[in-house]
Amino acid sequence: MIRELHIVCLDVPWPPDYGGAIDMMNRIKAFKKAGINIHLHYFSYNRRGTPGELKPYCESIHVYRRKKGLKGLSFRLPYIVASRINKELIDNLNKDELPILLEGLHCTGILPYIDYKRRKVVVRMHNEESLYYQELARAEKSWFRKLFFKRESRLIKSYNNRLPSECTYTCVSEEDVAILKNRWKLINAVFIPTFPAWQQVTVSAGTGKFCLYHGNLSVAENEEAAVWLLEKVCPKIEIPFFIAGKNPSPRIEKLSSSLKHVVIVPNPSGDEMDRLVREAHICVLPSFNCTITGIRLKLLHSLFEGRHCIVSEAMVKGTGLEKTCHVAKDESEFISLIKTLFGLSFTEDDIQLRKELLGDTYNNDKNTNLFSQYLW
Repeated sequence: MIRELHIVCLDVPWPPDYGGAIDMMNRIKAFKKAGINIHLHYFSYNRRGTPGELKPYCESIHVYRRKKGLKGLSFRLPYIVASRINKELIDNLNKDELPILLEGLHCTGILPYIDYKRRKVVVRMHNEESLYYQELARAEKSWFRKLFFKRESRLIKSYNNRLPSECTYTCVSEEDVAILKNRWKLINAVFIPTFPAWQQVTVSAGTGKFCLYHGNLSVAENEEAAVWLLEKVCPKIEIPFFIAGKNPSPRIEKLSSSLKHVVIVPNPSGDEMDRLVREAHICVLPSFNCTITGIRLKLLHSLFEGRHCIVSEAMVKGTGLEKTCHVAKDESEFISLIKTLFGLSFTEDDIQLRKELLGDTYNNDKNTNLFSQYLW
């Protein structure tokens, strides 16, 4: 018997060029590979459009407009939720009783209009969003956006208390599971790892050519990390240093212009980013988050395909991958580790440790089977 599934995405999952899109797109591919017919629903509200690359994986595709600006605001609901409550989506889902996978807390505003007690509904939690927005507020420089993020975090905390316990909530880390169970009393919270594009450790032994920081530079916390490297670390080393990612700000461009050994790579393609990670000798990934939620796909990318990895504790804590990284507490430790590791070859023993610790934890086929247990 052919299984069918509704998947509701908070955004168009193609191209998979940021963490949430990578997780969503690779899950769609994995369900298709498992022989499941997918009815995809997603919100289009930016320049990502309606890509034809989704068609080979989906039985049907439905696109909805997200309410933007004042139309999406609510006094009781977070903006990320209220702006995605869509009558056409609700009507389409209620035409049958197929299981539903809601991608992100963002899509849960439709739950009061869906009979989740008679059909299987699973919510994929990409982060503990109240903590995530709290961190966005901390890192943001614009006072208007800072106030918005603080308001959003507060509304999400209140909203989390009203989530139905009958649904299953799949989290990308054990720490997020504990938060949902203990703080929000969602007893059906379970751990299912993220779905990365990388399924085998392919890192090469030997030496690379440069240090690399990579991430979506339009996100405040990533810009904060890049600026910190440019101000505190890069001026004190003479090692070639690349900073690669989406939409680097004028501030990043200006700070790098006076550092001859620093190269900014704006908006690299997926293939170009893969090449940068593989050719780097050290991936340098500071994070200034005060609270930890989710898992960073750039960390997994660095561990599957890159060599040495220097991180802040916030980047790796609770992942079980601490032994694969070098943890630095401050700028002096980052500088010292960079200087030491740049002269140290990456060995076959290092590769074996990666394979042992990553193991099959991030095996998309295995984790598709885990998801299926809660959908059928």
